[in-house]
Amino acid sequence: MATHTILGAGGAIANGLTKVLAAHGETIRLVSRNPALSKQAEVFPADISDKPQVVDAVKDSSVVYLCIGLKYDYVVWRAQWPKIMDNTIEACRKAGAKLIFFDNVYMYGRVDGPMTEETPYNPSSKKGDLRARIATKLMSEVRKGNIIASIARAADFYGPGADKTSLPNMLVFANLAKNKRAQWLANASVKHSFTYIPDACKALYLLAKNDESWNQTWHLPTAANPLKGKEFIRQAAEVMQAKSGYTVLHPWMLRLGGLFNKTIAESYEMLYQSKYDYIFDSGKFNNAFDFRPTGYQEGIVETANSYQSSASSL
Repeated sequence: MATHTILGAGGAIANGLTKVLAAHGETIRLVSRNPALSKQAEVFPADISDKPQVVDAVKDSSVVYLCIGLKYDYVVWRAQWPKIMDNTIEACRKAGAKLIFFDNVYMYGRVDGPMTEETPYNPSSKKGDLRARIATKLMSEVRKGNIIASIARAADFYGPGADKTSLPNMLVFANLAKNKRAQWLANASVKHSFTYIPDACKALYLLAKNDESWNQTWHLPTAANPLKGKEFIRQAAEVMQAKSGYTVLHPWMLRLGGLFNKTIAESYEMLYQSKYDYIFDSGKFNNAFDFRPTGYQEGIVETANSYQSSASSL
């Protein structure tokens, strides 16, 4: 049976995708440096920055999902991302496997109005410039006929299981679960789209199984009419029966915090995403697959419940 291989096992998207694949009876291979044992999948330890190891890991795969989450450090990204993309393209080419690259929106830079698949690359950051280059590399190989692949982009995401990778999870739900004040980056009075993780995972599988989806860019399903930060916090607080007061983490706070924390320092150049409206349009996917993204009210309830369930089990 053809294998669905996830490069970058262990993250919120990879874990959610594994559940979707298992529910559909697919043969699954999980690849990372130290993959956790799984009853649902074969685990395959490999360093994805090493080409022979990636080629070995991808062998006999029908579809490969590139879901790598590197340390949030531009120096690491600059050294690793081009190598990872080159290795993955070569491994998929040799295996005859199709590739879905799970991507973000850094390459668009600041956008006035909705981000769509037609939004030009105009990065406002070093990380955005790098993401633009690796995405361009992949689609160049597609145009040359060297590989069958698609890019699947998500907005910032939230949902159960993203305790360490989602800002709303970390700043809102986790704080409220500990009876602390919620926090928000830069500006709580602008709209900000968030992709609900279970929707993204279902969509990745739909793309993989649809012969017409390949060799293009897709925005993964994301609810329209995004909330302002203060509205998101208020809804989460209501569900969790917590106080809806919050603290805005102003740019000067991140600048100061960055003196002591590398991750905070690395986040500073991305603050434009939080200062202004950040609106992500997934109409192309919704229409093509007749998909209704999970609304914010429902997604917030499910995420809040996951934190409350975790707290009650302690």
